Amino acid sequence: MSELRTLHEPARDTPLMGEYDVVVLGGGPAGMTAAAAAARAGCDTLLIERYGFLGGMGTAAGVTNFCGLHANVYGEHRRVVEGIGGEFVDRIDALGGLCEPHVMFQGKIAAQAYDTAAYKLAADELVVGSGVKVLFHAHVAGVAMAGEDRIDAVFVETKSGRRAVRARLFIDASGDGDVAAAAGVPYEKGDGHGGMLYPSSMFRVNGVDPQRAGDAWNHFGRWMEQAERDGQRFARRTPIIRPQKNPTEWRANVTQLSNADGSAVDGTDAWQLSEGELQGRRQIAEFIGFLRRYAPGFEHAYIHDIAPQVGIRETRRVVGEYQLTDTDVLQCASFGDTIGVNGWPIEAHVAGDVVFQFADVPHVRGYNHLPLRMILPLKVDNLLVAGRCASMTHLGQSAARVTGACFVMGEAAGSLAAQALAQDVRAREADVARLQQTLRTNGVFLGD
Repeated sequence: MSELRTLHEPARDTPLMGEYDVVVLGGGPAGMTAAAAAARAGCDTLLIERYGFLGGMGTAAGVTNFCGLHANVYGEHRRVVEGIGGEFVDRIDALGGLCEPHVMFQGKIAAQAYDTAAYKLAADELVVGSGVKVLFHAHVAGVAMAGEDRIDAVFVETKSGRRAVRARLFIDASGDGDVAAAAGVPYEKGDGHGGMLYPSSMFRVNGVDPQRAGDAWNHFGRWMEQAERDGQRFARRTPIIRPQKNPTEWRANVTQLSNADGSAVDGTDAWQLSEGELQGRRQIAEFIGFLRRYAPGFEHAYIHDIAPQVGIRETRRVVGEYQLTDTDVLQCASFGDTIGVNGWPIEAHVAGDVVFQFADVPHVRGYNHLPLRMILPLKVDNLLVAGRCASMTHLGQSAARVTGACFVMGEAAGSLAAQALAQDVRAREADVARLQQTLRTNGVFLGD
């Protein structure tokens, strides 16, 4: 890529929109639970989100399926994410938008589908009902530092223009680590050779005959093989296509977005992301043709919804005091500073396919602890990170980036923020045992 030319912007004074105890950047599952936890603990809390609704990849990218809420605990599929995350899931259920858990991969793991509209409504209820102030349609544009180890304010672009927001403590739940990167916190991308997990464009189809479709999810692989023999090409193998609450509506996780050189589209590169959006819709158009031709019950299916944005699985991973690894996941590791658990396996979206690696279920407890240190970034003292941009290795992140683990990290970050501010200490100096007791009292399963 050629070197970018520059234009000089005149210096300006940016209006200060507000000052808060805690500011959370990003309204996905980690940001929602972080903001709710901080506000419930008495902090004046602002949640900043770039869309006009909450949910992150769960709504904006059309995931419509909870992964990581359950673990295979010695052969029993148990929900291991409780606390605020569990409360939120129950709110969706009360709105009639939650499916029963379904078991996948020869009984190894369970997931649970939900309705996107119910998710958005439940998220509003949870966050606003917890006392959080919400700023929608705001993009992080940078930070102002008060020294090398402290953020003074974040800059956001809004329909009211550029504004600054000041806080005593910030939580980066942006998914891409936008605030951490702007503050100079070290981060990593990919597998060490530039290879990141591939994104997907998610979509839903309707008009499916559920009786004729039956257990179609067990047969898409061989139908795709037949289509390939007939000359059709697919961006990836291992499709995940399952029914939603209404059995005539199915979600489709089948696309894979790559650059011309075969590398994964980078969600922090504007041009790559733009091309990825176009590429994803082209793949969707091709796949609906396959469904109508080869899949019984899908003859009259139509595209019901294409997600507002590409589904990003990995970009920046902030380097913290500990990086969760694939070994931790596969060996069901325990940590003394546990803040909750992850029960999802390694899910590596590699070129042309998805590769799953499981712990030795059902002969093990099926979950690993998530250590507090993975949400404590290096270098900056008044910043926490939660969600898929937290401190993990490439393959560790392929497991703990899912919703269940994000709920866990978010609630811990919000609770830790409140505790550190109340004690007037740096977050990394807060009493871990006291934090764990708070989480237990609030219903979090710590795995101990």
